[in-house]
This record gives sequence, C-alpha cells and structure tokens, in this order.
Amino acid sequence: MDKKQNYTIPIIVMIFIFAMISFVTNMAAPFGNIWKNSYEWSGMLGNMMNFLAYLIMGIPAGKLLSKIGYKKTALIAMGIGFAGVLIQYLSSLWGANVDTFTVGGQPVKLNFLIYLTGAFVCGFCVCMLNTVVNPMLNLLGGGGNRGNQLIQTGGTLNSLTGTLTPLLVGALIGQVTDRTSMSDVSPLLFIAMGVFAIAFLIIFFVNIPEPNLGRNSNVSGEKSKYSAWSFRHLVLGVVAIFFYVGIEVGIPGELNFYLTDDPLCGAAIGGAVAAMYWLLMMVGRAASTAISGKVSTRAQLITVSVTAIVFVLVAIILPSDIRVSMPGYSVADGFSMFQVPLSALFLVLCGLCTSLMWGGIFNLSVEGLGKYTEQASGIFMMMVVGGGVMPLIQNAIGKSVGYIASYWLVVAMLVYILFYALVGSKNVNKDIPTE
Repeated sequence: MDKKQNYTIPIIVMIFIFAMISFVTNMAAPFGNIWKNSYEWSGMLGNMMNFLAYLIMGIPAGKLLSKIGYKKTALIAMGIGFAGVLIQYLSSLWGANVDTFTVGGQPVKLNFLIYLTGAFVCGFCVCMLNTVVNPMLNLLGGGGNRGNQLIQTGGTLNSLTGTLTPLLVGALIGQVTDRTSMSDVSPLLFIAMGVFAIAFLIIFFVNIPEPNLGRNSNVSGEKSKYSAWSFRHLVLGVVAIFFYVGIEVGIPGELNFYLTDDPLCGAAIGGAVAAMYWLLMMVGRAASTAISGKVSTRAQLITVSVTAIVFVLVAIILPSDIRVSMPGYSVADGFSMFQVPLSALFLVLCGLCTSLMWGGIFNLSVEGLGKYTEQASGIFMMMVVGGGVMPLIQNAIGKSVGYIASYWLVVAMLVYILFYALVGSKNVNKDIPTE
C-alpha cells in the first residue's frame, strides 16, 4: 500500500461502518418489547435470528472478502442491510391478520415471521461488515499502533451508536400497550435505510485499497495436518467469545425487559437505562486504549472478569424495592431522573467490564497462531452467534424464575471467561509450526 496516499476518506467511511454495525444489531433486543406483548416467548427471538446469521455467514464472509475484496464485500453488505431493514418495516404493513402456525395453542401471525426474516437478513449484513472493518482499518492505519488506534476509535463509535439505539427505540415506543407495533419505530427504520443507501453511494465512489485481492495463501495446494483448531488456547477462546457475546447482549437486553415490566418504569425508561450500559462500554474502551501499552491484556481480562462477577452477584442479591435515581425518558416528562431498582445500576456498570472482553479474548486466542490467524478470525466471527443463543436461554430462564434470577447464567459465563484468562489462554501447542 502506498503510504504517501491520503486515506482519510476511506478511514472515515470504515469508522462510520463500524458505528452502523452496533446501530443495526442493537435494534433487535429492544424491538423484542414490541413483540413480547403478543407472544410472551418471543422477547429475544429477533435478536437470536440476527446472531444466527453469523453462524451461517461467518466463514463464507471471510472467503468472499478474499475473493472480491473489501469494497465489493462492503457494497453487497450495504444492499443486504437495506433489504433487511425494509423487510422489518414491511412487517408493520402486511400479515397482521394472517395466521400461519400455532405455538402453545396461540396462532403466529405472518407479520411476525416477516419481522424475523428481516432480522435474519440484517444479521448477514452486520456479519459481512464486521469481516470488512477490522482488517481494513488496520490496513489503512499501516498496522501497528496506528492500525490499533483506528480500530479502537471505530469501537468507541460502535459503543456510542449502541447507546443511541435502545434509547431511540424506547422513546418511540413509550409505554408498551396492546396497540404497540412496529409502525411505532418506523422513523428509526427509515433512518437506518437512509444510512445504508448513503453509505452505499459513498463507498461506491471512494477509492479503497485492495493489496491482498487475488492472492492465494496456499499456492502449493498442500493440505497441512494442522489448523487453527489444533491450538488448545484457540479452542477454549472460541468458547469464551461465544459466552462473551451472550453476556454483552444479554445483560442490557434482559435489563430492558425487566424495567419495561416494572410498574414504575416502562419501555422508554428501560431503553434509556439500558443505553447507559452501552455508554459505559464506550468509556471502558477509551480507558483500555490509554492503558493497554502498560497493562497486559491478560491482567485486564482477569480484572474485568472478577469485577463483573461481583457487580452481577450484587445485582442478584439486592432487594428489588431498593431504588436509585437514574436518567431516563418518558413521553409525559421528557428526559428526567427516574427511580429504578438499585440492581439496575450494578448491571449497567458491567458495561465498563464487558467493553474490554472482546479484544482481550481475541488477542489472547490468536497469540502465536501465525499463518492460522486468518482462519481463527473466521471461526471467531462464526461464534458471535452466542449473542443470539445465550440471551435467548437467559430470557427463557427469566420468564420461568424471574428476570434477575436469570443473571445466574451470566455469572456462570463470566466464571468461564475468568478461567480462560487465568488458565485457558496459555499456549501449550508451541511445537506446531506457524510460519
């Protein structure tokens, strides 16, 4: 890549895409407040469909990137994203009176299936975008500290849009009633479609470097007896990243449901409080950027894992009638301070901890992999499906034994991540050639 060339515009575009990923992904969980009023079992199902796409598209997205390059992959992703949001919008227009099949004796309307299809299509989009932005920002920054700095910048904006999405959804929904529907959030869907259209045009006309396009990493065609799966710390790290994404999504997602059903709160306040979690993730990532040069990844991961376990345990133990003032929004009062259970505050504080976990687990898992790093990255992208599977299980537990009690599942997953930081991240396969 020509280092003298100015890549300011491509860098801005990629950081913008990084922000879009969280904006689109974080619509699924708060949208669940709309559908769970009609189908109690559906709260996290849209979120599950969004993340299920990662399981299917993770590795193919990496292969597509190698075959057609960053620009064309991003353009295809933008088109798919526009289609996914459009399908979700169409669920507010069609099928509300058309029965399909029954679940527990309750007929499932066609409009709900249309919505789930849209969420699934959006999952393909964000998976492809995730595959593009991380290596592209590193490339545009020339690798090293500058490349990492650009990725951290993108991650910070990713957290910012993750903050805005549940806040906007909550404000548009207001108080959940029998009349609440996807049409209530149509302004947000129109914004998302507009953003995808504009981003498509910008990327189409912007020159993006493609230094690796057309290169074949295995010219000889010889098949090695080793792969990324041969490394124990990578295998254990794959499980850790599966749990981590479940934790990241499950904490604010279930908190949103908990506060929405609280008689003193509602969907708007629940969305605003959940948004604080994503805001603290942004703060945590910024702080990690400042200290990463002096504090090891392993030490950071151990610290945040222990702290998160303490926060969640405190939230579980605290009585629900102990309340604290937190910022929120309601149609009647606008932005103001509202009384929410004190446990909500400790769950929100977990955002400071989870903000460091993705980077920490990824870095420890690929350490020493050499030529197997690219394959490991594709595997990691596939395991993002944990953000759909584990919150769905947590939501089922919440409906059975209570929202707060469901956080025992989060504690269990955090304990595994602590184990990985302490023991599982050590490379015990240094005898495998990686050059």
